[in-house]
Amino acid sequence: MAKRRPHLQHLVSETDLVTTYEATRAGFVALALEKNRRATPFVAQARALKAAACKAKKPSELLKIEEIQAALLTAAGVSDKALKHLLPEDKAEAVAGLIENFLEPAGAAFIEELVYRFLLTRGDTLGGSMRNVGGALAQRKLTRTLLAVLTLSGNSCQWLHAATNSWAELPLENADIELALRGLSWKKGRRQRTLIYNLTVPFLKNNVDLCLFDCAPADLAATIYNEPKFYVALGELKGGIDPAGADEHWKTARTALARIRESFSGKGFSPHAFFIGAAIEKKMAAEIWNQLESGTLENAANLTDEGQLTSIAQWLCRL
Repeated sequence: MAKRRPHLQHLVSETDLVTTYEATRAGFVALALEKNRRATPFVAQARALKAAACKAKKPSELLKIEEIQAALLTAAGVSDKALKHLLPEDKAEAVAGLIENFLEPAGAAFIEELVYRFLLTRGDTLGGSMRNVGGALAQRKLTRTLLAVLTLSGNSCQWLHAATNSWAELPLENADIELALRGLSWKKGRRQRTLIYNLTVPFLKNNVDLCLFDCAPADLAATIYNEPKFYVALGELKGGIDPAGADEHWKTARTALARIRESFSGKGFSPHAFFIGAAIEKKMAAEIWNQLESGTLENAANLTDEGQLTSIAQWLCRL
């Protein structure tokens, strides 16, 4: 029975799952720092734009500076996504509107006006990328904990590069590798375990945050993804730190986990199910605890608690 109650390794009661005020505050600070990190390229672009635009004596001369034409479109409010749908004449019209309606009325300050409007559009781009930043930060934190657990146990592993979709041995010097990592693989006795983030499971037709497979990376293919018997564990990872959205995150995760259980049960399988969340309020902590105690959910942890995160990472690596 104890083997089926791994949550008791790091939880005594539902109260342990609740996110503390200090952890919430630290989470918001981490989000602010990440926003600044992601904004750095845009600030550098704005500085370069200002330097290049200084060659123009009046707004219309900006059209003669070849290296800033893309930036002029951005300042005109054209997003990277919208660019794909515009014809050359549409782009020319947008830039002409920028010059006539905003840059010329600015007089001698037209370059500053150009830079401000460039940053406004880039700010929207940044805002869009920040909507999923909680999940990205959560994935990095869990990855770094998993790597620490595997390294301390002397277990070498492979990692999946998100951009190239290729596997490689984890290098000894692996600082910041979690920024580009989408999967991990390690040995469990004579067997191989492979963890994949954000996978659309074919027979579920839904994205699952974490899927642990009983196979080597080289064996991963559509045939494996379609076979329930290869799934060792599936979990939901919610990194949003705002208490106001905590209940919604749990409802989404709870529905996803119920769908997973139902689908696998219908096929005669029962893989391990778990939940990791950053913002956990009292009410949802009670619900999670009840599911743990009833066996509906096998393990859970608060992402902001290092002890709990290490414990659930160790559990995953032992499965």
